[in-house]
Amino acid sequence: MLDNQPRGTICIEDLEIGMVRYLRKEVTDRDIELFAEVSTDHNPVHMDDAYAMDTIFEGRIAHGMLTAGLISAVIGEQLPGHGTVYLGQSLKFMAPVRPGDMVYAEVKVLEIDYARRRVQLETHCAVGDTVVLKGEATVLAPSRKFD
Repeated sequence: MLDNQPRGTICIEDLEIGMVRYLRKEVTDRDIELFAEVSTDHNPVHMDDAYAMDTIFEGRIAHGMLTAGLISAVIGEQLPGHGTVYLGQSLKFMAPVRPGDMVYAEVKVLEIDYARRRVQLETHCAVGDTVVLKGEATVLAPSRKFD
């Protein structure tokens, strides 16, 4: 299940401090399997129920970078959207995401440098009331001046 806001582009000229966009996505076993395939990260904490039960997580968890990828989706598809170039991202992993969890990924505009087309974004993901990931991103936003 994917609950997503409209996709497209918000040019830097139209961005405002405090602007927010988000998506919701259920992380499935298939998502974890596909991410393992693409990333080549087959750590058994993600892939093997029996192994994962004996870890601090007491069960399988999704790759942290799979969850972080949802932030990338909001940035690349919604805020600022198509044409955005990622320059940097800080991440702090706060809690695990498990198969079947509904993840809410949110991006919020913190600062805008119109002259350099740089935007600082607050990023976080949550499962219910639990923040599972937080950080900040710096992006180069699209501009109508460079169409």
